[in-house]
Amino acid sequence: MNLDWITNNLALIGDLTAAHLWLTLLPTVIGLVLSIPLGYLAFTHRKWYPTIVGGTGLFYTIPSLALFILLPKLLGTQVLNPMNIVVALVIYTVALLTRVVADGLDSVSPDAVQAATGIGFTRAETFFKIQLPIAVPAVMSGLRVVVVSNISIVTMAAVIGIAQLGSLFTMGFTRHLFVPIVVGLVACLLLALVLDRLLVLLGRVMTPWGQKGAL
Repeated sequence: MNLDWITNNLALIGDLTAAHLWLTLLPTVIGLVLSIPLGYLAFTHRKWYPTIVGGTGLFYTIPSLALFILLPKLLGTQVLNPMNIVVALVIYTVALLTRVVADGLDSVSPDAVQAATGIGFTRAETFFKIQLPIAVPAVMSGLRVVVVSNISIVTMAAVIGIAQLGSLFTMGFTRHLFVPIVVGLVACLLLALVLDRLLVLLGRVMTPWGQKGAL
């Protein structure tokens, strides 16, 4: 394996990694923000639960490549516009996290909610100060799955020409080079591991009452 290719293309690898990170984190954050109210609606209106959770979950069955190609026509954007990838991953994130948020809120003890109501908390205060913080471990577990999934899905965007770590796969394939493919695989793996560990640490910071290592 020609390791000189790596040293000669460090700048390229760094740029592709940064692009991959941006295309992963931006839709994940947006999807999380959208999933919280949807999950709350599914939790508070039980008759809507199958519709909201089932409906959003169906979006995850759409093949990523098909969605990447379809979105430019729906959004009126260019095929090579990275915003298509962001929107697609927002859809996938919402599809995965809506159920997680709803089930996480459902795991909160009714006694805790009643106690909050008893001391005068409004519904919004109860949600943000009691229910959502207690549901954090469940939501974080789902978020870790989403981040790893999004890192994998982003690589598919290389097929339509969006530059990120998946571009190393297509480069290696078209130029019959083995090293770029290995570098792309290792970089994606390391990115997933680093982000997963950061989410674990974030979860511990947000739940100081939890036992160490609970996540």
